[in-house]
Amino acid sequence: MPDFHHLLLFVAAGWLLNLTPGPDVLCIVRHALRGGARAGILAGLGITAGCFVHVAAAAVGVGALLAASATAFNVLKWVGAAYLAYTGLRLLFARSGGSPLDQAQAGPLGAPAAPRRVFLDGFWTNVLNPKVALFFLAFVPQFIAPGTADAAWVFVALGVLFNLNAIPVNVGWALAAAWMARRARVQRGLAWLDRVAGVLFIGFGLRLAWAESPSR
Repeated sequence: MPDFHHLLLFVAAGWLLNLTPGPDVLCIVRHALRGGARAGILAGLGITAGCFVHVAAAAVGVGALLAASATAFNVLKWVGAAYLAYTGLRLLFARSGGSPLDQAQAGPLGAPAAPRRVFLDGFWTNVLNPKVALFFLAFVPQFIAPGTADAAWVFVALGVLFNLNAIPVNVGWALAAAWMARRARVQRGLAWLDRVAGVLFIGFGLRLAWAESPSR
């Protein structure tokens, strides 16, 4: 394991990276705005579960396969881009209506978002993004000294620490978005926020679709 100084640096870098807005943060904020802090936290837990999948995959070599094989990278890339675009379109054409309180408790199509659906939305948003797998392959090894015994287990331990370290940040995003949702102006604009979120998700999907395989 890294020494205490490098471990603190790893934790601080993880916090900064998790504070950076992206599809995961947008997923948390969207659910928190619509369903409150609990929904946002649940989406964040789904994202964390997806990150654990990437850590496990990287540990067994799947991440290295994505980095080395353009075909494997492109398959996952297009599936992930399609999912982000689908989510964006669903939000963009969501029906609006009802009282602000009804809207705040509703899902993208006006129906209450079930906890399982919220969790899986966070999970798939993360796990279908090959860039997350490549991120773990690029970021975590920087904190593993060359020649470290059992480097694979150290990688897994640091990956687990990174994911656990992200939970407070995700909770913070959820609480902040839920607090915003209680403001009258935000409640009146929830339908427009869905449209904005839809455009952003489509944009994230297009950006992922244009991403080139690192093997090129």
